[in-house]
Amino acid sequence: MKALKRIFDFYLDASIHVAFAIFSLVRVTRMTLDIPGNGHLEWFLFFGAIACYNFVKYGVEAEKYILITDPHQKHIQWASFMALALALYHGYFLSAEAYIVIAGLVALTGLYAIPVLPHTKNLRNLGGLKIFVVAMVWAGATVLLPVIAAGHSISWDVGIITLQRFLFVLILMLPFEVRDLRYDSPELHTLPQRYGVMGTRIIGACAALPFFLLTLAKDTIGGPELLANGIVFLVLGMLMGITKKKQNRYFSSFWVEAIPILWWGLLVLISGML
Repeated sequence: MKALKRIFDFYLDASIHVAFAIFSLVRVTRMTLDIPGNGHLEWFLFFGAIACYNFVKYGVEAEKYILITDPHQKHIQWASFMALALALYHGYFLSAEAYIVIAGLVALTGLYAIPVLPHTKNLRNLGGLKIFVVAMVWAGATVLLPVIAAGHSISWDVGIITLQRFLFVLILMLPFEVRDLRYDSPELHTLPQRYGVMGTRIIGACAALPFFLLTLAKDTIGGPELLANGIVFLVLGMLMGITKKKQNRYFSSFWVEAIPILWWGLLVLISGML
């Protein structure tokens, strides 16, 4: 059991789970917009997410990230280097248009992690901006990038799904914000610091409604999409209902981040049934 727990903790700590979440959201985009698959793009995002997230989590202090003695973190470091190499390999096959979007996303991610203003460590330390930056990057990576890589234009439906994805990720970030309330500096001005745990839960629950209603604003709506989005809407509402300050270690890092995988699974399942 201890060995399985170590493997599972590595799976979470090395950002493999969050990479699967991003991979799943790309598949959701493909299914809802009916765009062709691009295996190189999907695996580029999967491996790139591992390298990028681990850099943000562990690599802000370069010396600390390079000179590692802890075996667990050392394994994560090697996994990150391998993921970066695989991401570069798959990135070689992407189009020039995709590279332009990727450059913008990388720049935004870099500003999130690297100091850019005097007396401010990075964008994640600017009051209340963190979750919006993360939501923008996820929406761009899982909606706009697959669409542009497929050679499609930014249509009304693409804009609707991008906004919907932004709200979806924003809601998923709130349990993390609540969890980190006791550790975050008061200078961060996060939503739980400003509005309290209950206020944050209410904001998340209210944001879940436009997330679902945006589905109805699309020009083309499929039955599986409508049903799957309705179920995800209920899951997001329940998530806000059970989010609390004192969480089980795996509540946010596993269960919350598994919701994108659930969304993709629902679409696949319902599409196969209808």
